[in-house]
Amino acid sequence: MAVMEDIYTNPANYVNRELSWLEFNYRILSEARDKSIPLFERLKFLSITSSNLDEFFMVRVASLKDMVHAKYNKPDIAGMKPEEQLEKISEKTHEFVPLQYTTYNRSLLPMLKQNGLQVIAAHEQLEEKDGEFVDEYFKKNVYPVLTPMAVDSSRPFPLVRNKSLNIAALVRKKAKQEEAGQENEEGELEFAMVQVPSVLPRIVEIPSSADEDRKVILLEEIIERNIQSLFLNYDIITAHPFRIMRNADLSIDEEEAEDLLVEIEKQLKKRQWGEVIRLEVEEKVDKRLLKILKRELNLHSADIFEIAGPLDLTFLMKMYGLDGFDHLKVPPYTPQPVPALMNDDDIFTNIRKGDILLHHPYQTFDPVVDFVRTAARDSRVLAIKQTLYRVSGHSPIIAALAEAAENGKQVSVLVELKARFDEENNIIWAKKLEKAGCHVIYGLLGLKTHSKITLVVRREEDGIRRYVHLGTGNYNDSTAKLYTDCGMMTCNPQIGEDATAVFNMLSGYSEPLAWNKLLVAPLWLRGRLLKMIRRETAHAREGKPAGIKAKMNSLCDKEVIAALYEASCAGVEIQLVVRGICCLKAGIPGLSENIHVRSIVGNFLEHSRIFIFENDGSQEVYMGSADWMPRNLDKRVEIAFPVEDEDLKEAVCHIVDTELEDNVKAHVLQPDGSYEKVDRRGKARVNSQEQFCQEAIAMAEQERKKKEPVDDRVFIPVEGHAFDS
Repeated sequence: MAVMEDIYTNPANYVNRELSWLEFNYRILSEARDKSIPLFERLKFLSITSSNLDEFFMVRVASLKDMVHAKYNKPDIAGMKPEEQLEKISEKTHEFVPLQYTTYNRSLLPMLKQNGLQVIAAHEQLEEKDGEFVDEYFKKNVYPVLTPMAVDSSRPFPLVRNKSLNIAALVRKKAKQEEAGQENEEGELEFAMVQVPSVLPRIVEIPSSADEDRKVILLEEIIERNIQSLFLNYDIITAHPFRIMRNADLSIDEEEAEDLLVEIEKQLKKRQWGEVIRLEVEEKVDKRLLKILKRELNLHSADIFEIAGPLDLTFLMKMYGLDGFDHLKVPPYTPQPVPALMNDDDIFTNIRKGDILLHHPYQTFDPVVDFVRTAARDSRVLAIKQTLYRVSGHSPIIAALAEAAENGKQVSVLVELKARFDEENNIIWAKKLEKAGCHVIYGLLGLKTHSKITLVVRREEDGIRRYVHLGTGNYNDSTAKLYTDCGMMTCNPQIGEDATAVFNMLSGYSEPLAWNKLLVAPLWLRGRLLKMIRRETAHAREGKPAGIKAKMNSLCDKEVIAALYEASCAGVEIQLVVRGICCLKAGIPGLSENIHVRSIVGNFLEHSRIFIFENDGSQEVYMGSADWMPRNLDKRVEIAFPVEDEDLKEAVCHIVDTELEDNVKAHVLQPDGSYEKVDRRGKARVNSQEQFCQEAIAMAEQERKKKEPVDDRVFIPVEGHAFDS
């Protein structure tokens, strides 16, 4: 048995999480390269690969660099030490970035031109009249905003902001008046730079006549064309855009932080000035200029990316938003109403009829907003409690919670301040809620609260009743249109009790003696999950029905993977839909031949977490907020909740089964660690996201038809002779 255990835990049978993440970004890039996808959707996918890579460097690469500086040498799940991981990441990203730009230059730019949109790649290519427009635009709109900075003995090298786009130049003082007309070739070269202002649009459209192609140019090209006007006493020898990425991984000692709110605000400012971990420069950059940047920013060659095109491809998301190109995009989808709520009853009456399943963005997020809003205005509601991880800019949920507090209700809100890159946003909301009279809790010491739960306590004729919403995604009405998530509304008394216990634990650190239905991390979600996997293993060994189907964003927990390997060896059929990181190896004989893994990359971001255990024919179905990662199982407050209503169970299983049949957007994990699109020859086309859209429309339509009045009056024609007189 010990030998078998060694197979399950041997680092050689695991994939490094960072390299697995890079594989995921390759899958997104493959969508940008897919000629069957509408052109503007391909721009969007390429933009996503760029923003993903930025965040990956600022957080994951940064934390590995911190480990190397701290001489931390512990190997990861796949047996790789931090330094080794950095080398591999550098190698992989230096292969990835040229592929991004080949896609942009050779595929997307020519296609845009064919479709009537010309991107002027370099200002030198401007025709005379377009050049005049650009120069005028610079004078009026750009020049007043710029701050040119020179570096000399009295002016040190400027602090360059994280992720900002800049133009660096080598300049030389102009010859004195008497030598006018000749360049001062003897003068010393000096460094100068200007930041490309993020407050101005990066894409500038050049006016064109009705019969011409539309033309756009990027802001940095306009500035570079006019850079001489920023340094009048100098000759510009060379100028090139550059961009840096800094360590943005916040390190907060919560034990020491007197006030978490103040400490996070301080750390956010520091994020702009963390250690530089990546430099992007134009491919044809002057080597003297690069040498200065490398020295001043304290970089190694491996951290430098020479780019064959515009830096920071996230501008393509703005290009996607240009008017007039709807024919080159997937038609927008309108989230449909939820059939169980398509009546005149209020939300509480509908929940009392039975548990309600929500499937976003195929079905609208409005019921969740309506749940909180109705509770805020209902005189019978005594209390509302909710966890908030990421919310939208003008969140209707925040407004409803504030209104509830102003209406005299007990409102408790847990705002997770440590939600990465949303810290600033969440601080603003937390202060707003406090002002309105809500009781705001800032998470638990050492843990992030990632669970998605709302509890409404209402006084009714037969006593107090608790209504609960549980979800797999954030209470964010904006992302609910883009992320696929599931939710459930219930007034099951046992779930209501557990929900109260969750909030008591968050606000007062008191854990109940026993839990009824909810699986809560970091308390016992891990233990219960492993128990359910091992139960399937035991059933398979006994010849009973056994199987696991699960859908999540990431899978990288060693203990869970080892348990899945053991289950596979016992004959359990395991089918996984894992969008992003997957540290498990699939289809390896004698280890994981019964494990099948697929990743779906489509128009919507796959985000729901669903877990189905066959359990000897008495199937158990859970949904929740947690991926199978150490951070989710051990370092976060997470909730997995059971789906027990038979109709809802069937609907949830249908979601997973449809994704397992997807042969359009699914990429299947191969034994060598690569992913391949499904071979569709001879099979009917299944695009799970498209299918869910169609099903949601059909279900809403069916419900509408049920409501249509039936005209059952019968008209009997009067015989002619009745009128004879």
